Amino acid sequence: MRHNNKVKHLGRKKAHLDAMLANMTISLIKHKRIFTTLAKAKALRVYAEPIINRAKDDTTNSRRVVFRYLQSKEAVKELFGEIAAKIADRPGGYTRILKTGNRLGDNAQMCFIELVDYNENMLKTAKKKTARTRRSRGKAAAETAAPAAEPAKAEPAAAEAEEKAAE
Repeated sequence: MRHNNKVKHLGRKKAHLDAMLANMTISLIKHKRIFTTLAKAKALRVYAEPIINRAKDDTTNSRRVVFRYLQSKEAVKELFGEIAAKIADRPGGYTRILKTGNRLGDNAQMCFIELVDYNENMLKTAKKKTARTRRSRGKAAAETAAPAAEPAKAEPAAAEAEEKAAE
């Protein structure tokens, strides 16, 4: 049984594990997204989220604590500058893990781990939450059908205007 064993050792000694997680956290802060194995990403999330959370409070002590873990002035500056501004109102969950499949060589599960507020593609496609009732479905269907019909009417008029301009 694994009572009170929360650390994923990943087959490494403590010094090697700490150095690897610190380097991965620095890369995550600098590049906003890194490609790694699923096991390392899950261990990184546990390591990096408290460090990122520390950046909300921009004090000298917070900077010293984060620098003690990361040992990179550039990463600390980036974390307390740009990243802290984006995560200021987020209560937690600063990273996202997206599985990408298995690696060809050893069939290890691979994934992306990224900072949540920096994936523009997912931010654009986020849907607005609406109430799900029978009435709202009928209104929503009518509203979505009407705007779709209007551009279709505008396109032939635009084509006629271009033809006249060409003559």
